[in-house]
Amino acid sequence: MKAAVISEFKSDPTVEEIPDPEPGEGEVVVDVEYASINGMDVMTWNGGIDGMMPFEFPITMGRDFSGTVAAVADGVTNWAVGDAVFGQVLTMPLHEGTFAEKVRVPAATIAKRPEGLSAKDAGALGLAGGASRSVMAAIGLTGGETVLVSGATGGVGSLVIQQAKAAGATVLATALPDEADYVRGLGADEVIDRSGDVAAAVRALRPDGVDVAVHLAGDPSVLASLVASGGRMASSLGFGPTQAGRDDITATPIQTIPNAEVLDGLAADVVSGALKVPVTTTYPLAEVGKALAEFAGGATGKVSVTIR
Repeated sequence: MKAAVISEFKSDPTVEEIPDPEPGEGEVVVDVEYASINGMDVMTWNGGIDGMMPFEFPITMGRDFSGTVAAVADGVTNWAVGDAVFGQVLTMPLHEGTFAEKVRVPAATIAKRPEGLSAKDAGALGLAGGASRSVMAAIGLTGGETVLVSGATGGVGSLVIQQAKAAGATVLATALPDEADYVRGLGADEVIDRSGDVAAAVRALRPDGVDVAVHLAGDPSVLASLVASGGRMASSLGFGPTQAGRDDITATPIQTIPNAEVLDGLAADVVSGALKVPVTTTYPLAEVGKALAEFAGGATGKVSVTIR
């Protein structure tokens, strides 16, 4: 099968022929249709995983996917060949990925792709959607609160804006001036110019601070200083209570683990119209390097990769 792989860090991904995967105990093999670029891919490409997690070269890039089941292991009864599915891959050591024509995944971690959820949207939903759900669980919004989303224009931020607004929050979103219409279109009430003095701009709107800060990008110390006493903060970049240096706020670093129940919920929200998957650009498998560069340069929304 064809796959986009790297054989050393910071090398351009190349499309090569590698062996087809075979399902092991409790696994299925999926014919991949779409995947997307995530922060994990950039961290893998630039060597940020070295010393942090096990890996084995060559590494097939890609973490999330949509496609159809191509093979099932003996004993797997909840999936059949031809089922439309989506999900994400976080197996270790980091070696197999989803920028490939086929991927091997644990059967318990994938979800059905229902009618009304396109293959392209499903391929960009697993990791960003799961992270957004982890953020929402960590911050525990109640109606009428004010939420500052830093990193609002990325895939996770785009989904958090929508969910925070649906929960009754007033949403402040960081964005460049030419990205303001994008975040407002997702539900942001106020736009904070991320190229300027973020703290001053937020204080001008909320002198007493915000109830909640979501850290997906930017300086977390600045964000922590903008949270009102008794407020909460969630970070996808490992910023927690020790770094926050305040005992009057709750700071929670989040992690995203494959979970079929969460994926089912995300799919239902997309089908109902409650959630929009913000795919803005799509690249073919042969141009994964360009897709990575766009994402690393600060792409708006999700960058999709079509495999077939």
